[in-house]
Amino acid sequence: MNRVRVGYALGSLVTGAFGTVPGLLLLPYLTDTLGVTAGVAGVLVLAPKAWDVLINPVAGRISDRTRSRWGARRPYLLAGGIAVALLFAAIFAAPVRSGVYVALAFLATATAYAFYQVPYVAMPAEMTDDYTERTRLMTWRVALLAVAILVSGALAPVVTKQFGGGIPGHRAMGIFVAVLILVGTAGSFLGTRGAPTGRVLESEASLGRQLRTARENRAFTRLLVCFIVQAAGIGTMLAGVSYFATQVLKDPDTGATVLFACFVGPALLVMPLWSRVGARIGKLKAYIAASLVFAVAAALIGLAPVLPAAAVYAITGLVGCGYAGQQVFGLAMLPDCIAYDARRTGRRQAGVFTGLWTAGETLGLALGPGIFALVLAAFGYVSSDSGTAAAQTDTARLGVLLGFTVIPAVVVALALFTLRGYDLDEERLAQEGEIHERVA
Repeated sequence: MNRVRVGYALGSLVTGAFGTVPGLLLLPYLTDTLGVTAGVAGVLVLAPKAWDVLINPVAGRISDRTRSRWGARRPYLLAGGIAVALLFAAIFAAPVRSGVYVALAFLATATAYAFYQVPYVAMPAEMTDDYTERTRLMTWRVALLAVAILVSGALAPVVTKQFGGGIPGHRAMGIFVAVLILVGTAGSFLGTRGAPTGRVLESEASLGRQLRTARENRAFTRLLVCFIVQAAGIGTMLAGVSYFATQVLKDPDTGATVLFACFVGPALLVMPLWSRVGARIGKLKAYIAASLVFAVAAALIGLAPVLPAAAVYAITGLVGCGYAGQQVFGLAMLPDCIAYDARRTGRRQAGVFTGLWTAGETLGLALGPGIFALVLAAFGYVSSDSGTAAAQTDTARLGVLLGFTVIPAVVVALALFTLRGYDLDEERLAQEGEIHERVA
């Protein structure tokens, strides 16, 4: 089983790289290299991701209905992953200096990513029926996700600078990340060979009916809304890393890389701890605790102007610890919701549930840069087409600080209210299985 866990977890190189690097570098690339104004740049970043709200459920339904010698999901890991790698490099290739070109390339990449991510996230619900094993599987995945975030998020700015910054540096960075995506594609496709694929169940006759069924799963809808809102908060913070390092920490060369290292390094160390916490107090309470750790630590970074840099980096480590727990328990609760639905209805529709989930997560992460861009515009941030940030006013720097700290903290904390009424635990799942067996 460890081989399968590692193989599945390697897919995080794909999801981590694509989920991190555009959120980290795409907005600064538009505002500080291509000279696109902050407000317009925010729209260009958001619009392609909003498309995922439509395409992800469709990708999920297609994978639900797929029959092949590789199973329902694995063919998409291979084809989708290769397409994501090639198109990601195209985003930053800059054959023309145009924000519209970037938006179109980003749209194409997001479409390809939907056909990788949705089947990938659907697999755990079919790989095991064990409530606790899903947490173990997600612990491995999130641990590799942390590595992917560290490697892609910390090294992408370094690669950009090493190759001269501006357009040449971003081209090199695009190729570097594309290689990471290809490694994750090969690892997840080959590593899950022979993994259980679950029973082939009948699916609902139409996508509309599947979506209505998903909406009737109250535990899923509560968890989904919380995860979307929190993704928006996390995306807002992620979009502000480069700006915060430059305008607040006054360290444009290494600040973003150090922040990422501090964010991810402690997260790797606390993964076993979060797993034990979840086993002791349950997934829901552990998810709430992790979210509060994230929110409180993010708010404390708001004191950065009066704190030494070392203290800021240490608090960033606490943010990473909270983020790790959020990911582990959110992703472990999702297959529980899918398993509950399968036992309740007797139908196969993991792809549609994960399509909605990934669409929501992607939209939330895309809203983050849009929110941060609006904050920049409201506080008078000045764009540049020179490849380096322009001089900013104190008001603009205040906007950067608030967008990176207080706003994400408030969003993540308030999202927890949507989990009121979530009651899906191991006992409830077992009861639903017994009821379905008696009816059958």
